[in-house]
Amino acid sequence: MNKGRGAARAIRSFFEVLRKARPTIPIIRPSLTAPAAPKIGLALGGGFARGIAHAGVLKAFEQHHIPIHCITGVSAGAIVAAAYASGTSPAEIARLGCSLRFGDVARWSLSRMGFVHSERMQRFLGRLLQNYRFEEMPIPLGILATDVATGETVKFCGSGDVFVPIRASCAYPGLFHPVHYQGRILVDGAISMEIPARLARELGATHVISVHLPAQGPGLPPRNVFQVVNRCFQILQSRNEESWRNASDLVISPDVRGVEWDGFACGPQLVQAGEDVALAALPEIRKWFPSEEPASAELMPGSIPA
Repeated sequence: MNKGRGAARAIRSFFEVLRKARPTIPIIRPSLTAPAAPKIGLALGGGFARGIAHAGVLKAFEQHHIPIHCITGVSAGAIVAAAYASGTSPAEIARLGCSLRFGDVARWSLSRMGFVHSERMQRFLGRLLQNYRFEEMPIPLGILATDVATGETVKFCGSGDVFVPIRASCAYPGLFHPVHYQGRILVDGAISMEIPARLARELGATHVISVHLPAQGPGLPPRNVFQVVNRCFQILQSRNEESWRNASDLVISPDVRGVEWDGFACGPQLVQAGEDVALAALPEIRKWFPSEEPASAELMPGSIPA
């Protein structure tokens, strides 16, 4: 009898050892965390008066609740980018852009370095912008200029005054005097990088929309020295598009080819061209969002959920 009870205890002990030695298998539960919303960066190219089309792009995106994480620009795109980053509405950008004339931002002053001074631009920017320093911008802002001595791209972002970087980024060589800044001689940012898509990624964008403003078609012969220079730059830039296009997830191009470089009087037409191309791009942009409506992820300043 005792032997039977002892055998039973031994068997129980054996199985107890086995139970304790059995490896614990963790229970894996599916994650309930929603996918992260994309951070959209908007990179705006140059184009003198054609830059008014950027206001139409911003208008369409804001009306349809496309959130902008950061915005970058060169030349005319730098002006629009700074205005929007500072809190100026697309409607106000369009209004001031349509009323702008060349003499509001430039003063003819012939010298060995150019034909036009840009110091008047600061007064215009003072009316257009709500904030004047990079660190004060509600939306992260990046601006590119070009060091004409070295050919290097010069980045402005993070902190500091925005007036000099914008003037430098708009200093079209041969027309505007270069801007002297911290020992550098700076000209139009589009000379070294036509569209600052990569800078938008450096500011944290996961998806970059580049807005390219095509100039007048190659079939139209230049009629003056400025159009000759402009056409030469177009040819050079067309040979070097790969860099900014590779950094872009989407490229949109408002149809502004019929507008002259100083065609500020065509402002309403330019705004409409920007709005049209942005609206056409909405289906592609919405694919980036984990939910059906991007408004559920992050709203733009001043936007209202549908």
